[in-house]
Amino acid sequence: MSTHTSPGASGDPVTSLVALLDAVDAQPGAKELRDRSYELLRLAPGACVVDVGCGAGRAVAELNARGMRAIGVDAAGRMVEAARRRGPELDVRLGDAGDLPLEDGQAAGYRADKVYHELADPARALAEARRVLGRDGRVVLVGQDWDTFVIDSDDWSLTRTIVHARADAVTNPRAARGYRNLLLDAGFTDVAVEVHTGVFTGTAMFPLLPMLSGVADAARRAGAVTARQARGWIEEQAERGRRGRLFLAVPMFLASATRP
Repeated sequence: MSTHTSPGASGDPVTSLVALLDAVDAQPGAKELRDRSYELLRLAPGACVVDVGCGAGRAVAELNARGMRAIGVDAAGRMVEAARRRGPELDVRLGDAGDLPLEDGQAAGYRADKVYHELADPARALAEARRVLGRDGRVVLVGQDWDTFVIDSDDWSLTRTIVHARADAVTNPRAARGYRNLLLDAGFTDVAVEVHTGVFTGTAMFPLLPMLSGVADAARRAGAVTARQARGWIEEQAERGRRGRLFLAVPMFLASATRP
């Protein structure tokens, strides 16, 4: 998975990304969202489930704790290393969503959280999901629509420009709104979609300021806003953070389906 962060104080983008993922996972409602994705898998104890784009391995560990046999897969070698350092007992493998290191029909469940917006060919990834899933296997996709970030600001027009420019820098920014049709086109059945809106406010939002800075920086690099506009917007959000007045709402889409 990825949130498109830039290097932090350590200068290491992987370390910065892991820290940002930890901050996101600690936000109110994040654990409940993950738990709901596990419930939608409908797996019995001992079932094999693959978590695609596993990042630092949090979901792999949580799925194991629920009695499943979880396999994490990530395309970033250093992220795989980070997951293995955190959980030496975890089964985490290097692999691409379009070419998973699993045998045909090996898994009873497939989960991809905040991954499909990174994929230029999500249909190929779902075809691969069908390959590794056995009959009646379950697939769960989780992700945000990058056009639907709701951020409070004194300058609504500038904020709209920044959000849309950031979305345009993502490979497949509107993948989440297409989950249902992607699953239907791939031949899955029992397709269902839920939307859970995360609302982040006040000082609890402060750890996510680097993400908001990244949003503005991406818009600046795209030429959608000037450096002065980006800097002013970031400063406004930082000041809101200091006063406990930050507000961000992000609709998260959960799509689930069954392999026939």
